[in-house]
Amino acid sequence: MNLLEKTIAEIAPQDAAWRAQAKQRLDRLIMPHWALGRLMDLAIDLAGIRRSLRPSVERRTIVVMAGDHGVTAEGVSRYPQDVTAQMVHGFVAGMAGINACARVTGTNVIVVDMGVAGDLGTLIQAGQVIDKKIARGTANLAHGPAMTRPQATRAIEAGIEVVQSLAGTVDVFGTGEMGIGNTTASTAITAVLTGSSVAEVTGRGTGLDDRQLAHKTEVVARALAAQRPEAGDALDVLAKVGGFEIGGIAGVVLGAAAQRKPLVVDGFISTAGALLACALCPAASDYCIAAHRSQEPGHRAALRHLGKEPLLDLQMRLGEGTGAALAMTLIQASQRILTEVATFDEARVSEAVEG
Repeated sequence: MNLLEKTIAEIAPQDAAWRAQAKQRLDRLIMPHWALGRLMDLAIDLAGIRRSLRPSVERRTIVVMAGDHGVTAEGVSRYPQDVTAQMVHGFVAGMAGINACARVTGTNVIVVDMGVAGDLGTLIQAGQVIDKKIARGTANLAHGPAMTRPQATRAIEAGIEVVQSLAGTVDVFGTGEMGIGNTTASTAITAVLTGSSVAEVTGRGTGLDDRQLAHKTEVVARALAAQRPEAGDALDVLAKVGGFEIGGIAGVVLGAAAQRKPLVVDGFISTAGALLACALCPAASDYCIAAHRSQEPGHRAALRHLGKEPLLDLQMRLGEGTGAALAMTLIQASQRILTEVATFDEARVSEAVEG
């Protein structure tokens, strides 16, 4: 049994008994019934995930997976491939969007090289980036499989390994990514796994105009027609039209679920990784908390397929883990509602009069 199979075997649904206990307490809090709405729903999830009425959420880390895509050669992005490595340097220097958002919520940021084409050797040697590089970018999915099936398995297992290495110091995981061309790969994955049309789920990514969007749509449609990924085989989908960092995100989802830790899923690319993870192990969905609704149309289809309603809708489309970082505040709030707000009995407050 390999690491992927072993991890999937360790994943069980949320604990129904702990969910029931949390609901019983929340029903009795000193406020009109369910007055804090989805924050209370989230508190039940936290109790069911962590098997506790006092789930710890203080130690929060976003794992930013980075990788390049051969499909950028097709002109599907407004930015050159070099930007991926340059942005990783920006993450390490603390100057990117994810760094600003993470600092607001006291969330740690870890960067993993899953397949960056550029050289990150100095950052890896300095311990500032985790080295899980599969190759220097995927192959061009418009002309052949993005990677081999063994590479797809390795990418997912690399994400699992990162979670295992961090599990002792992290209460809540979040996902993030960096990779020029990754909305194209995510679009292909989403179209296959949700059964959506390519036109429905292809978005503007880095800000494409109408002509560029039409070209990107054609590239994805051509790739799917040529590669014919099997919707019932997530590894086949990842291998044929995915990305190393997207596979790594799927591994983070599975790894967090096996560790019984909440997993805050960022935007479109992260949700494509979650689609793969939940296709491999449906129970992993119980551990996924959708951070926000991206402006990418494919994200809506992916969220619908997973049955997830995001916590935030701020018209964001950056990725990097920015939405996951901001959602961490709501995770904290839900936990404190469960653990700090008194019940009517504890506070000796009179309840509403019925009738």
